[in-house]
Amino acid sequence: MKIVIGGAGEVGSHLAKLLSKEAQDIILIDTDAQKLALLDANYNLMTMVGAPTSFETLRESGVAKCDLFIAVTPYETDNVTACAIAKALGAQKTVARIDNYEYMRSRNREFFEKIGVNDTIYPEYLAALEIRMALRHTWVRNWFELHDGQLIVVGIKLRQNASIVNMKLRDITFTHHNFHICAIKRHNRTIIPGGFDEIHEGDIIYVMTTRQHLDELREMCGKKQTRIRNIMIMGGGKIAARLSNLVQGEYNIKILERDPEICRRLPERCPGCEIICADARDNDILLEEGIEDMDAFIALTESSETNILACLTAKEFGVSKTIAEVENIQFISEAEGLNIGTIINKKLLASSKIFQHLLDSDTQSNKCMSLAGAEVAEFDVREGAKITRGLIKDMKLSRDMTLAGLIRNGKGMLVSGNTRIDAGDSVVVFALSGTLHRIEKLFI
Repeated sequence: MKIVIGGAGEVGSHLAKLLSKEAQDIILIDTDAQKLALLDANYNLMTMVGAPTSFETLRESGVAKCDLFIAVTPYETDNVTACAIAKALGAQKTVARIDNYEYMRSRNREFFEKIGVNDTIYPEYLAALEIRMALRHTWVRNWFELHDGQLIVVGIKLRQNASIVNMKLRDITFTHHNFHICAIKRHNRTIIPGGFDEIHEGDIIYVMTTRQHLDELREMCGKKQTRIRNIMIMGGGKIAARLSNLVQGEYNIKILERDPEICRRLPERCPGCEIICADARDNDILLEEGIEDMDAFIALTESSETNILACLTAKEFGVSKTIAEVENIQFISEAEGLNIGTIINKKLLASSKIFQHLLDSDTQSNKCMSLAGAEVAEFDVREGAKITRGLIKDMKLSRDMTLAGLIRNGKGMLVSGNTRIDAGDSVVVFALSGTLHRIEKLFI
């Protein structure tokens, strides 16, 4: 698949790195030659110095024959323009990163289609959706629903009170048949576990299950679902505005923003929220504004370090659910080891969303998410595929992957060693990053 990416900023660079591991034909365009040279030297991709809005640059990149053109420069207007040009030159599908929620409204979508923008990505909106999910499911770090909730993947940080700590996976399956532990994040390492792997305190486990067994999973992991009523948000940026609109009426929200100019605009952008012009880094102010009465604290400033420290402080004041925006990707592993709850990263969310567009033209498979050093893909099983030739336990599958669940006749079910995959099934696969392209042949 040929993919052209316009913009080697953090989103574009991260996306290009991920795709380069998947044996895709990647061309990355940017005006910064030094940034491109570093990527060119270390990853399996091609780079081109030039502006993504240049007709000549796009022609030279071969955009006329590309399957997907992605514009992710820091500038919304450049991204829309680049997509319009790429589409006019022959790109099959275009995706533009935007910064304006109005552009996502369904009544405006026809306009963008007409000018050549097939889809839009608004990272701040994706972050707000992720936070809303975290507020509704307070006992997990991550929550993903597949096929309208037929299969659910949750990420859970395990403490000492979890009954499965220090148990081997093969022993867990003897007593708990309704869960599939698909991946383990341990410090900076991601493991696709086998039967002899052991669960440790402090692990983040990614588990696939079905909706009717969620309560059992929560009890097994020693977690409690808490009801959120009162929320304090640190930072009044775009994510805070989008979140307040998404959850309007569900919670009592107080926003602390230290910039007076931003505070003047917030009442209009965040109706129903209490706006306080104050610096939430000051513990006395937090106490004065009732931090001890809050059920959730969300740190959304532009500084990852500030957000991490603020969530640690909120935990010390007794806030049960904390959420931090951590935009420095290199900080994420360290932050996951701290007691700060859910971590939000717009770049990873945007990259995962763009993944969903990659194989739309191929009915064989569809990437659905990227997390914790692992990737999750959904494969439609063809007649005569290798994966249908026996039970899973007899297939001698790679240790880099696990078949987590499947959809058969519209119903979700977990996959075990005694499962036989049938043609027509839709199978969810967890694999270490960069290995999915080697797995696809099993489903052909």
